[in-house]
Amino acid sequence: MNDWLDEIKWNEDGLVPAIAQDHVTGRILMMAWMNRESLSLTAAEGRAIYWSRSRGKLWRKGEESGHVQTLHELRLDCDADVIVLVVEQLGGIACHTGRESCFYRVYREGTWHTVDPVLKDPHAIYREPHSHE
Repeated sequence: MNDWLDEIKWNEDGLVPAIAQDHVTGRILMMAWMNRESLSLTAAEGRAIYWSRSRGKLWRKGEESGHVQTLHELRLDCDADVIVLVVEQLGGIACHTGRESCFYRVYREGTWHTVDPVLKDPHAIYREPHSHE
């Protein structure tokens, strides 16, 4: 039934990296991990569901923040060891820092520079201190 999941090369922890990409702009929003259950549920429910390594449980993106990722397409790379989720990012914020993307720092001349603005104060998004995972 879930034989499509058998085609994925899961790492030694039973996980695969998953990259979320905006379905309109193509911007990389974030990277997280998925296990068989989270990937199967993502396909079934049509929304991004990851595996939180730090919490040791399923993480339905947006369950606390409201920033759900609606799935448009699932892609598997040539080596079958990375997933891309093409998503609509509800609320326009993927990062727990309140930014559009988790990739908001750019390397220039030996240092990292923050180049994207905070769209919403994280304290207004979450009830408790939060990490993306």
